[in-house]
Amino acid sequence: MDRSISTRAGRVSYRDTGSGRPILLLHANLHDSHDFDTVIGPLAERHRVIAVDWPGHGGSDTPAEVTAPLLADTLDDIVDGLDLEPAVLIGNSVGGFAAARLAITRPERVAGLILINTGGFAPLNPFTRTYFRIMGTPAVARRALPRLVNGYMKPKNADDRAIADRTAARARTPEGTAVGASLWRSFARPAAALGSRAAELTVPTLIVWGTQDIVSPLSYGRRVHQQLPHAEFHTLPTGHVVFASAPDEFLALALPFVDSIPVRTP
Repeated sequence: MDRSISTRAGRVSYRDTGSGRPILLLHANLHDSHDFDTVIGPLAERHRVIAVDWPGHGGSDTPAEVTAPLLADTLDDIVDGLDLEPAVLIGNSVGGFAAARLAITRPERVAGLILINTGGFAPLNPFTRTYFRIMGTPAVARRALPRLVNGYMKPKNADDRAIADRTAARARTPEGTAVGASLWRSFARPAAALGSRAAELTVPTLIVWGTQDIVSPLSYGRRVHQQLPHAEFHTLPTGHVVFASAPDEFLALALPFVDSIPVRTP
């Protein structure tokens, strides 16, 4: 069922399916909640599944500036506004950043994490700051982002080809350019860097990494695992949106992990 909720970033659209322990699905930059369509049904057989459109994406409002910390703040508002019991958060890319930050700052709200080619754990040094700022320059983003989509997704089936087409089309619009550039640029700021706080992330965590992703390469994924040594770490031969490219293989990892997490109350 399509719904919306008021947050500090405006009205946020979400889809609410199934019942039981809540699972929040959090998508990547310039993507939307429909990235998860192939896996929502199996997840919702035993769980309440909430698929969010981030501010500036899908059916949600677009604030003046969309940044990674704003998305994390929005996630705070969502779990409070829906009064959720401790949830499992499945976050892809910037969605992983927001999920991990909530698990660090408000662990009582998080039962477990599944981080998929996640953002937020790259070291902030002159090289990475420059990279994020260049990608966050509107003139660069306008030219680079539409061309980058197929490179990082490596589409393998009709579902993720549709995702790639939809994302590239959004990246070509003025609003898409502004949102995409702003999110990239925000990762150059300390507020979007979680590496120094990684030891505070103690909830059960599964990391799933698509090894063919050119934006978040496997070397970075292994670095994330080094910072979160308690996490399970698995790779699949896909691009950035693992659960769309290999839904059966992803669910074979995700469903047993979710079932293994003890149920607890806030």
